[in-house]
Amino acid sequence: MRRGIHASMEEEETEINLTPMLDVVFIMLIFFIVTASFIKEAGIDVRRPEASQAEPKKKANILVAISPNNEIWIDRKNIDPRAVQSTFERLLAENPEGSVVIQADKDAYTETVVQVMDAARQAKISRISISGKLPD
Repeated sequence: MRRGIHASMEEEETEINLTPMLDVVFIMLIFFIVTASFIKEAGIDVRRPEASQAEPKKKANILVAISPNNEIWIDRKNIDPRAVQSTFERLLAENPEGSVVIQADKDAYTETVVQVMDAARQAKISRISISGKLPD
């Protein structure tokens, strides 16, 4: 009988409680989700011209890329030039503090850049920037 009590006590001692470890894992998961920075990309790589007076922009909410063949890319989607203003309005509704940063390829037409800037102004976006390459 004594042996039976001792054996049951050993079984209880060898059991590991995983609840505190799971709590720590969930807290770490929440920490990493909250502190992660999500990078928004326009959708294509652009060869930007160098700018001697370029300033790094901290928060750019709406990134627009204009390819060498004058395609307009927003949120990794090729946007028809006639739909740029409505796309800006939709994105501005999601984030009222939004600003536009245009990354135009150095071979893109100025007309396309001006068209995107006009669409942003018509969508009531006042902060518009053109991204240039920082000198090496």
